[in-house]
Amino acid sequence: MARPLKVGVQLPEVEREVRWPELRAMATLAEDVGFDSLWVGDHLLYRTPDGTPRGPWEAWSSLAALAAVTSRIELGPLVAATSFHAPAMIAKKAATIEDISGGRLILGLGAGWNEAEYRAFGFPFDHRVSRFEEAFTIIRTLLREGAIDFDGRYYQARDAALEPRGPRPGGPPLMVGSIGARMLAITAPHVELWNAWYDWFENRPDGLEPLIGQLAAAETAAGRPVGSIGRTAAVYVQLPQGRGRVRMTSDAPPVRALSGDAEAMARELAAFATAGIGHLQLVVDPITEASIAALAPVLERLDSPGSA
Repeated sequence: MARPLKVGVQLPEVEREVRWPELRAMATLAEDVGFDSLWVGDHLLYRTPDGTPRGPWEAWSSLAALAAVTSRIELGPLVAATSFHAPAMIAKKAATIEDISGGRLILGLGAGWNEAEYRAFGFPFDHRVSRFEEAFTIIRTLLREGAIDFDGRYYQARDAALEPRGPRPGGPPLMVGSIGARMLAITAPHVELWNAWYDWFENRPDGLEPLIGQLAAAETAAGRPVGSIGRTAAVYVQLPQGRGRVRMTSDAPPVRALSGDAEAMARELAAFATAGIGHLQLVVDPITEASIAALAPVLERLDSPGSA
């Protein structure tokens, strides 16, 4: 296989109400047609600009179920908010899904941003990066070393042990989803992967250059070789049936979606590899079984040397 980069797909979040049988069918189809990864958003409640509530299913429960009905494809949260659970419990959940999946979890982590769901579910919204820093210490230490004794300002994990452990001795790869300077400084010494959301770089490969430059600076400051953290990016793709994504914030800037026939789309996706990206997560409009099937020819062209 000559695919220049991994390609995953994000499953529906709040585009419409999707029940488990359809989610399962989309996941198994994505695996069958050759996607490399499956992703779910970790959110609890959105409110559209007019105040309408929309909520997805709970991410960790979904990931456990998806792990059980697939066998090859990687999967993970894009990305898990460390604020929604005690950090030791996040490590426990991750280890459990690692075992169910046979070591296919990618653990994406972030500090969260959507104040409406914090308020609705009773989580503190203040000092999110400081809270993340403590949570990240607990999560990564439990997954990688199996034990921690930690007494922080926001979180405690006293004489905690993670038993049993998942199938990979060092736990799943950790991925941070952030472009904040402080978040990068906290995570760059430790993560295997970094993720950028499509509207951060206008959904264009050349828009990634300054962000990757920031990441490279964080790698250097952490004493790591530039490029040692794998670069991943979420990319917005629109198929002919698409009518535009539901926008959860009124100030979210519109971006040009990737579109076109299979050949054109494969070329556009391959351009992200040239820009230094090793793994894409496609955010597809519309996200349906039919759309996943329609993207199979794009993957086939990416797999064919010289076709993209």
